Amino acid sequence: MEWAYFFDIDGTLIELAPAPDEIHVDERLALLIERLHAWTGGAVALITGRSIADVDGFFPLDGMAVAGQHGVELRTPDGRRSVHEAPLEGLDAVRERLATVTTRHPGLLAEFKGVSVALHYRAVPQLAGYAHRVMRGLRARFLPGYCVQAGKRVVELKPAGKDKGIALTELMREYPFSGRLPVFVGDDSTDELAFSVVNEMGGHSIKVGKGRSCASWRLENVAAVREWLSEAVSSSEWFAAATGGADR
Repeated sequence: MEWAYFFDIDGTLIELAPAPDEIHVDERLALLIERLHAWTGGAVALITGRSIADVDGFFPLDGMAVAGQHGVELRTPDGRRSVHEAPLEGLDAVRERLATVTTRHPGLLAEFKGVSVALHYRAVPQLAGYAHRVMRGLRARFLPGYCVQAGKRVVELKPAGKDKGIALTELMREYPFSGRLPVFVGDDSTDELAFSVVNEMGGHSIKVGKGRSCASWRLENVAAVREWLSEAVSSSEWFAAATGGADR
């Protein structure tokens, strides 16, 4: 059975950066994703906490399926887009209060993604407990229809009802993903729901790095993901050349 590939971005395809806008997508990675996308007939998707608009700035590939904001927004390979409905009335108040928080505590970084909000403490890990308390308090006061989601040195408020596992399930109903075996590669606690869905589908779940996980397989780090991806692309190109481009 042919595979459908799903990737987290930060900590999986690229190294984590001090701030979300400081990541670097090098030409080699962009080319690997482009080649895999072409070889699979478009059965490659990025499932990330970033917004779709943000992803497109780093991976400007036509026909790329993306689940952004942990599945809150979704774009299918044919370009159809959807955004999970959520009560937005309290977002402005949350933004104002986070502006005050980050001014008082240099090193904390607020990221506004559209309908979700993240508070990063990568530069000040000693403020982890404080960051989580702040976000729990803001959710309770202003965004009761939201949920608190923890990640690697980040805590987010996002609309309840969507996650990476749901996003993967939704994409697997779409062409060219349907009928294929899902493969999901991720590194964070937010990826565990997608791992669980892939396991239930009989696919391959791959955890990047250390830590407890329900994933079936493990790659050591981002460099190992790059190597695995390079080998997969090279093998497919070799097969295509050897068979004269025969249909798979």
